Amino acid sequence: MTDSWARARHILETAGIPPGRLARLRPLGGGTYNTVEELRLTDGGRYVLKIAPTAPGLSHERELLVSEAEFYRVAAEAGVTAPRVVALDGPLLLMTACPGDPWDEDLTPAERARLRTELGRQTARLHQVAGTGFGYPSGALGPLAADWRTAFTAMLDAVLADARAYDARLPRPADEVAAVLRTAYDALDEVAVPRPVHFDLWSGNVLVDRSAGEPRIGGLIDGERMFWGDPLADFVSLALLGDIREDEAFLAGYREAGGRAEFDRPARLRLALYRAYLYLIMLTETVPRAVDEGRCRWVLETVGPELLAALREIGSATDVSRSA
Repeated sequence: MTDSWARARHILETAGIPPGRLARLRPLGGGTYNTVEELRLTDGGRYVLKIAPTAPGLSHERELLVSEAEFYRVAAEAGVTAPRVVALDGPLLLMTACPGDPWDEDLTPAERARLRTELGRQTARLHQVAGTGFGYPSGALGPLAADWRTAFTAMLDAVLADARAYDARLPRPADEVAAVLRTAYDALDEVAVPRPVHFDLWSGNVLVDRSAGEPRIGGLIDGERMFWGDPLADFVSLALLGDIREDEAFLAGYREAGGRAEFDRPARLRLALYRAYLYLIMLTETVPRAVDEGRCRWVLETVGPELLAALREIGSATDVSRSA
């Protein structure tokens, strides 16, 4: 189904909305994987339609819209500001539209601090929901696992296998990366309850609504990378290429709403593992997405050192523990 209007009418009909009410359709920018369109109805109603790509991707990227729909279900349960699922039909996900635009730097320091505190509260509420198993709800890497170590090591194995298969440019060979990561796996055993992890909460996926004057969070979007796991993993994208421990406003809101944010040695090891996982994804996905040479070089020069820093942190911590 290549005609955008026919596709939009189809998903509206699937959702029980008369397709004749479709008045306007326009593409939305900002996405880096799926195609996203805005649907406007004759009564002023506004929806967002996400279309999964047909091109090959990474192993965990199969059935991503299933994971995204699960994230929005969980967000509704937690009372978190996010889209609500209207219909899911194979490669098509129709959802309600949230107000606002992606977070930008056009904020005063006071406004930014308030928003980061509110983001902390919402993230903590999300992390209070408990799941029934660990891993991707899409089933892309198999069924949910009974323990986090099994699930997350399978996630790491999958992206490392992708890096080898795509001959991705990594700052160290995949086998060397895997060997370092394995030394920190014992820290994963501390995670006993599966919690929803968005894993892509960088500023571009946080909408800021200015319609009422003072900026507020309009919605947490693009939940397609969601998995059930360690809530600490969300801190990686929330401080993308940085350190969440420096974000006092976010952590204040997170703790105020009941979130646990402690950074003892096992927690720091897990954070390093999760940083390594995200950076391996960012480095490897440049191949199947066929990004241009300039972008590929930027990723290698910017993300590569961050992967190395995570590996050094793991190596230092585990060397100390082995010599103690």
